[in-house]
Amino acid sequence: MIDIGIWELILGFSILVIPLMVFMYYRIRLIKDMLVSTARMIIQLALVAVYMEWIFEMNNAWVNSLWVIIMVLVGAGTIVKRVGMNWRTYLFPFILAGLVSMAIIDAFFLGAVIRLDYFFEARYFVPISGMVLGNSLNHNIVGLTTYFGGLSQKKELYYFLLTNSGSRRQALLPFIQDALVKGLNPLLANMSVIGLISLPGMMTGQILGGASPAAAIKYQVMIMVAIFAGCTMTLVLSILLSGRFVFDGYGNVKE
Repeated sequence: MIDIGIWELILGFSILVIPLMVFMYYRIRLIKDMLVSTARMIIQLALVAVYMEWIFEMNNAWVNSLWVIIMVLVGAGTIVKRVGMNWRTYLFPFILAGLVSMAIIDAFFLGAVIRLDYFFEARYFVPISGMVLGNSLNHNIVGLTTYFGGLSQKKELYYFLLTNSGSRRQALLPFIQDALVKGLNPLLANMSVIGLISLPGMMTGQILGGASPAAAIKYQVMIMVAIFAGCTMTLVLSILLSGRFVFDGYGNVKE
């Protein structure tokens, strides 16, 4: 695999001048966010290069599990921040939803599908968990923003459905449907064009690393299925587990 040198990396970052000029021209307040996000990405991935070597060398079940738990915690915190919810109220439900989803996905795909001799094998357990969590993060933010925004903006509809159906489950159904559609539609669209207009990162990385295209494709198919299942479970569980904090004992939306 061809390595990328320092000067080539610097050259690569220069392309960010284009979005920077767009933001300046249209007076979009994303310049600071772009610079901070880019800086964080560089620092975080530089640290990854250091500790991943250590994690792979240790290959310890407790260390690997702890790292996945940390990823879940960071992901849940990011969701709370981006959706604009109260930290103390919603952090735990989102963490629990992420942990339950990851436990099911990892147990099924690593244990039953790939059938690892050592379930906590760092080269599989950590990256695959990370890919599922990373994709769940993006789609959960969209879905949860839609769900909570809908309840806030369409309270009359919720109360109308609650009064006429007598069931909070029926009253929430259109809000949950909308959240799932908007949260998962982009992922379904991406899955439908993989191989036609895009080559996913995991498959490309495996091919660059020397794996055969057939093996890389099989892994990519499985990881996309795992991502979709994980996104769906995490989004639904986040909605259900946060219910006790959204409604009072009479089914009214809390202010």
